[in-house]
Amino acid sequence: MNFRRPQLLILLISATILLSCTPSTQAEETAQKKVNTEQKTPKKKKKNVKDMTKVLLKTSMGDITIALYDETPLHKENFIKLVNDKYYDGVLFHRIIQNFMIQTGDPESKNAKAGQMLGNGGPGYTIPAEFVPECYHKRGAVAAARMGDNVNPKKESSGSQFYIVDGQVFNTAMLNRVIQMTKKTFSQEQINTYTSIGGAPHLDGDYTVFGEVISGMEVVDKIAAQAKDGRDRPVQDIKIISAEVIK
Repeated sequence: MNFRRPQLLILLISATILLSCTPSTQAEETAQKKVNTEQKTPKKKKKNVKDMTKVLLKTSMGDITIALYDETPLHKENFIKLVNDKYYDGVLFHRIIQNFMIQTGDPESKNAKAGQMLGNGGPGYTIPAEFVPECYHKRGAVAAARMGDNVNPKKESSGSQFYIVDGQVFNTAMLNRVIQMTKKTFSQEQINTYTSIGGAPHLDGDYTVFGEVISGMEVVDKIAAQAKDGRDRPVQDIKIISAEVIK
């Protein structure tokens, strides 16, 4: 199961970087104003990582620790159940795109042959979307993959497949292009985050973010940078050796 591939959007965004020093068009000026005049939302109490449920992913390239959000209870409960059932033990990272994301969770990837097409497996159910404005696609975000809108208009999540955002930093011009092309709006917090630590803003509101990496982003970066085939599957298998809920 593969979620929508954003390469066209990334290419279009990249193509406009060279124009960032030229005079703005009217559309760019409008978008610029939209970014600069975005009203700040009231500050909410920050999540306390110590109080969040955490999961340790032991991978063949190192450990990644993620914290699960209470704001997305359906995804949190499902993820914990799958971890406790050892569902993720042995699955591959079957899709990697540097500066974007790494994807895993397909049970059909266990013991998959070299070159085998992956990404369509799952537990046989989906999870209703849980879009929370404060849970967005910053670098390190953990989110659920899903089928495309044409067959999944409710944007329901895959029962098991998820991805971790490797992401890239967006300058103001790049973020303006995302706004123009997707018609999305971003809070001041999102703008500050995407222009500092980075992420994948074009996915906000389309895929459920249910956690974040709190340790091991260097492992995520390493996985994302590996050699891959034409389907973005790593040439050398990279797997989750084990997953466990930790204190």
